[in-house]
Amino acid sequence: MEKGLTLDEKTVICTLPKYIIMHLFTVVGTVMEKSDDSTVIRRPQFAGSFYPNDPNILRRDVEKLLEQNALPPVEGCIRAMIAPHAGYKYSGAVAAAGYGQLADRSVKTVVLVAPSHRYFAGVSVYPGDAYQTPLGAISVDLDIINTLAAPDVGIERSTRGHGEEHSLEVQLPFLQVALGEFKLAPVVIGEQRPNVCRELGKRLMPLLDDEHTVLIASSDLSHMHPYEEAQVLDRRIVDRVERFDIEGFETDWITGASEACGGGPILATWTAAHEHGADKSKVLMYRNSGDITGDHSAVVGYLSAVFYKDN
Repeated sequence: MEKGLTLDEKTVICTLPKYIIMHLFTVVGTVMEKSDDSTVIRRPQFAGSFYPNDPNILRRDVEKLLEQNALPPVEGCIRAMIAPHAGYKYSGAVAAAGYGQLADRSVKTVVLVAPSHRYFAGVSVYPGDAYQTPLGAISVDLDIINTLAAPDVGIERSTRGHGEEHSLEVQLPFLQVALGEFKLAPVVIGEQRPNVCRELGKRLMPLLDDEHTVLIASSDLSHMHPYEEAQVLDRRIVDRVERFDIEGFETDWITGASEACGGGPILATWTAAHEHGADKSKVLMYRNSGDITGDHSAVVGYLSAVFYKDN
């Protein structure tokens, strides 16, 4: 395990990308509350462990990460992005390299697609009113939620996978600081079968008709391999992304030649971006936990990258 991981962080690590491994996990209850006006809000569950729970400290830390990891802007229209979802002390710099690309792009809506580290069938699109972090509540775009829902192909309006799942929640403070006001469409994939993910991608694609909408895939890369072995596994994904080789990525992920616990979200969002005309990609940053802690015995890989097309 990474040095300093909390018990909660240890219990949610997904060690293999193969979708069948997800069946080993059990479904847990959701953590939703109704406010006095009957608004359904998903409360933060990982503030204080994966990231600070004090709003002032959280904002300061995210602003610092964005400033320290700022890169030249990608010259094109960003349609989708890959961002890691570990604790900020491990993957915060890599995440910031991606979110900094969105800061000045008039993004109004974010469709955030995350993996569930506990198995459930199909895909869950969150039907509540808001997701909350220590920085405030983010309104859910229920029009998009209703558009995405397709029970006949396993995409359902549901709170399944949204309760005790960190992979979506940890992205939100970065978005709140980088974008300010925006609407959120939270999507969690419980069953990372390639056909399910491709179908989700097809349903995501028309949302990109709105140039102010961006898709985000939440994923870490290989888990708990020695440093050199992890770099070999992760380089396969980095190379596929750099070459915009979606078919090669899918093959590697399915066969286990590479690992990504959010391989399904990557496949879905990349499919949508590609079918909407994105034909370019840029790897912004790759690191693993060993680069941060110095412990190379068992590391986790982190990637930020964007898929875009010319303006």
